[in-house]
Amino acid sequence: MSRFAHPAGDRHAEMLPHERPPLAPADLNRINPSIWPRTSSRAEGALTVGGVDVRDLARDHGTPLYVIDEDDVRSRMRDYATAFAGSEVHYAGKAFLCKEIVRWLQDEGLGLDVASSGELAVALSVGLPAGRITMHGNNKSKAELAKALEAGVGHIVVDSYDEIARLGYLAEQMGKRPKVMVRVTTGVEAHTHEFIATAHDDQKFGLSLNSGAAAEAVRRILAMPQLQLVGLHSHIGSQIVDTAGFEVAARRLATLLVQIKDEHGVVLPELDLGGGYGIAYVDGDEAPDIKELADGLREIVAKVCVDAGLPVPRLTVEPGRTIVGPGGITLYEVGTIKDVEGLRTYVSIDGGMSDNVRTALYGAEYTAALASRASEAEPMLSRLVGKHCESGDIIVRDFHLPADLAPGDLIAVAATGAYCRSLANNYNYLPRPAVVAVSGGVSRVIVQGETEDDLLRGQL
Repeated sequence: MSRFAHPAGDRHAEMLPHERPPLAPADLNRINPSIWPRTSSRAEGALTVGGVDVRDLARDHGTPLYVIDEDDVRSRMRDYATAFAGSEVHYAGKAFLCKEIVRWLQDEGLGLDVASSGELAVALSVGLPAGRITMHGNNKSKAELAKALEAGVGHIVVDSYDEIARLGYLAEQMGKRPKVMVRVTTGVEAHTHEFIATAHDDQKFGLSLNSGAAAEAVRRILAMPQLQLVGLHSHIGSQIVDTAGFEVAARRLATLLVQIKDEHGVVLPELDLGGGYGIAYVDGDEAPDIKELADGLREIVAKVCVDAGLPVPRLTVEPGRTIVGPGGITLYEVGTIKDVEGLRTYVSIDGGMSDNVRTALYGAEYTAALASRASEAEPMLSRLVGKHCESGDIIVRDFHLPADLAPGDLIAVAATGAYCRSLANNYNYLPRPAVVAVSGGVSRVIVQGETEDDLLRGQL
């Protein structure tokens, strides 16, 4: 027998051990309010969001379809603005960004973090004041930095020695003096997936506190009169549900603040603890209470600074997922249903890893439900899969759907507002779906869906 090949087993990727199948929920029709958008309900059996029946959404806009509950997202923006009053709240645009989201940010008084010139262009195109924008990125090009300087963004978070030199040169050439922060890798374990943990030393982001790289970055910036160092930045990861990691990060940042004061006689007035707060994706998940989170972070920063003999800096936070994630769902139509006897039923939908790659990328979990009708049928152990040429094209690994599920039924996947449209792609030449906002019984397109003509445009 070959050393490199072996007979296949009966279960794909051993994802469902026989001894630990997931339990069927007591009610397949239940819409858990901690997971689904705040305006979600069932009317005559069908799921409604923002007062709009999903069957009407599918009829009017087609599927797959991203649906954003405007009232939900705006209310979460207001929750942050209220809870962090006196601090800065900058929405992390990487979660999901479009012109309409920026308009909502303007209305609700939040700032914005961008990580590319493209994201910056979206913000500027609808008139968001540049002073409310922070530019991130581990490899900002000269063109991106020049665009940020020309626009007058409020802060640039520097990520490397190369960038400090690049930014200093451009600032001098353009006659600008930007406010900058140093992104510090604090070595804090955020207890999240390896691909979304960002504060350990062995990764691409930031400058290490442990190695002294962050302190050296401070020295280099302070030696450049064309740069104005105003604070430190830290981001420890994503999908974090408690403040323990932030407390450790804040204490470590305080040691650097003390070092800066002792070595340079400079007291930095700002501290950005990033974002990464988690949301509920499946039953049993816990999401932090925003007020408790705000009170906890402020208390942590105040305490560590008092302990270090420092004035309390102005705090900035960068929520993304917690603002836009819970308010989004993705709507699909069921195509093929394939029962694998004794294991599970594969339910194929008309999208997949092109509109939601998170499950394939880092094992994300989701809640999904039959959305076009209610059903009293027995629960059927299912795997929701896409139509792409990959065995790993999975949206929900194992959950239960009604046994009377049929082609043409609509399936809704909850909590897809963050990092689904942002990471969408055209694998197998599938067009990216439209995004519609719903509110008050009305739906409107805020991002047009692509067509096959769009996919061919630009090809010679």
